[in-house]
Amino acid sequence: MRILLSPSETKSVGGSGAPLDLAALSLPSLTETRRVVADAMVALCTNDPAGAQDALGLSDALADEVTLDAALWTSPTAPALSRYTGVLYDALDPASFTAVTRPRAESRLWIGSALFGLVAAADPIPHYRLSAGTKIPGLGTLRSVWRPALTEALAEWSDELVLDLRSGGYHQLGPVPGAVTVEVVTEYPDGSRKVVSHFSKHHKGLLARTLATSRAELADLTSLLRVARRAGHTIERTSETVLTMVTEP
Repeated sequence: MRILLSPSETKSVGGSGAPLDLAALSLPSLTETRRVVADAMVALCTNDPAGAQDALGLSDALADEVTLDAALWTSPTAPALSRYTGVLYDALDPASFTAVTRPRAESRLWIGSALFGLVAAADPIPHYRLSAGTKIPGLGTLRSVWRPALTEALAEWSDELVLDLRSGGYHQLGPVPGAVTVEVVTEYPDGSRKVVSHFSKHHKGLLARTLATSRAELADLTSLLRVARRAGHTIERTSETVLTMVTEP
């Protein structure tokens, strides 16, 4: 089973790993596209910091992110799972994984990225700031850059169970054929429901933790639902490829 997560705007800085080596990342067929995007971002941040700040949608308070992006090739790396922070990753809580659960989780978890397309949980990556909706001058939209490469790379997963928890922008960079998606809703006492927006990240993080660390073999939707429900999640099977996660107000 593979679980695809959205990245986060916020990321940890620093790390103890050697500088970025694209050959060390999973899905090697994406290497050249990764290099094109990385070189374009670094060039923009190095040669036109003001333009980069505007293109990246950064406030003056976050202007230092441009400097960090310019140093992409020389910055230290850290495993992707510890690089990303924020609501989803707080709920996932990878720091609490044990010697038993960590390898299992790392084998199942993947993270979408505007810079790298998709990385495995243990892939060594540096701090960076780049969103799926960013348009780098001279490169075009990241969707137009990533979609052909990711579509080809992820076609190999068509026979596997893939739970795609990425948000819309990252899902559009490269959908996985036949992947299962999750809609998070809140159900009120009167029976009405409302789609959860911001806090859907929290609930998806909790679900990802349950599934990533489970000892069960998650080879199909039936086993996925069984494990999730036993852990206390309320999940409905809406269709063959859509699940609805029901939460309380």
